[in-house]
Amino acid sequence: MEDTAVKEEVKNTEDQHQIKGGKFLSFFLGKEEYAIEILKVQEIIGLMPITPVPRMPEYIRGVLNLRGKIVPVMNLRSRFGLQMVEDTDETCIIVVQEKQYLMGIVVDKVSEVADIQTEQIEEVPSLGAGRQSDYLSGIGKAKESVKMIMDVEKVLFDVPDNVLENSGSVAAE
Repeated sequence: MEDTAVKEEVKNTEDQHQIKGGKFLSFFLGKEEYAIEILKVQEIIGLMPITPVPRMPEYIRGVLNLRGKIVPVMNLRSRFGLQMVEDTDETCIIVVQEKQYLMGIVVDKVSEVADIQTEQIEEVPSLGAGRQSDYLSGIGKAKESVKMIMDVEKVLFDVPDNVLENSGSVAAE
C-alpha cells in the first residue's frame, strides 16, 4: 500500500513539470526564440492599428477590432521586461486563445511551426529572481535550436502585485 502511494506521488510530480510534446509555433523577441502550443494559436496577423486604453498596465498596448471582436493586445517584450524596440515589417500579432479569452501578443517575428517531442522538453532551470522564467513552462530542443516554451495562462493572467497596487484595487482576502 505504501509503495502505491509513493508511485502516485512520483507520477503527480512528473505531471506537474512535464508538458506534452506536439506542434509549437515559434517566434522571436530579439535573438531569443520562444514557442507556444499551436492549439492555442487562433491566427497570426500583421501589425494593425491598436487603440490605447487608459489606465492599463504598461505591457497592454491597447485593443484592436478583429472582424468585429475587440481583442486586447499585449506587448510581449514589455511583459517579459525586455528592452523596447521599434516595430518592423516583421513585427506581427499572434492571436492566442486560452479558455474563452482571446489576446493578441506582439512579437518581433514569427519563425516556424516546430514539432517538439515530449522527451525533447526539459524543465525550466532555476534562473534566480528573473521574472521571465516565471512565464515559461519548458525548454524545447528542436533541430539545433533551443525554444523557450511559453506558459500562455501565466503570461495572460498572472498579474504582478504592483499592477493591483497601481490600479487602486484591493485584492480580496
